[in-house]
Amino acid sequence: MKKNIYLLILVLLCSCATASIEDTQKSSAHYKLGVSYLNENKVQPAFIEFQKALELNPYDKEVLNAIGIIYLMKFEDFPKAIDFFQRAIKVAPDFSEGYNNLGVAYERSKNYNEAIAFYKKAIANLLYRTPEKAYYNLGKVYYRLGQYDEALDTFKEGLKRLADFYPAYYGIALCYNAKGKYGDASTAITKAIEIDP
Repeated sequence: MKKNIYLLILVLLCSCATASIEDTQKSSAHYKLGVSYLNENKVQPAFIEFQKALELNPYDKEVLNAIGIIYLMKFEDFPKAIDFFQRAIKVAPDFSEGYNNLGVAYERSKNYNEAIAFYKKAIANLLYRTPEKAYYNLGKVYYRLGQYDEALDTFKEGLKRLADFYPAYYGIALCYNAKGKYGDASTAITKAIEIDP
């Protein structure tokens, strides 16, 4: 009798694991299809696919992030974007892309102090694959706040991570221009144009 109960429990556990694996695979397929639609600027089909992926796997940081990006960049619904990015970093506390995107959402909401905090949180993760983006975004906020020296330092830190990240050179040019250092501004803008004509 005991053996049959253990066998029944094992069968139930295996069937639950299989369903979970199937849901994860289906979620991944919907996510990839959504990314494909988004790359073609087909926003609504992308959004629908991401929602389907979310239904199947509500704890996928990439899906939560993708929905947040649509709310941020396409629908310009900053509170909903913030909600989805916060959910993504709650699921994965070391998800630097989520922190960076959360910073962008707060920046677009003109909540610069929150934006700065989240950009710094993204940068703090030494395993972040694209820290130059967070450095650039942080530099933009400093620039907007008139903190040109901090902005310059931040843009330059980003260039240490990726030397041909041309947006940072544009930021440097803007800062030097604001400080009246037109020669340095010209050098920076020339470098940006060389990298990205």
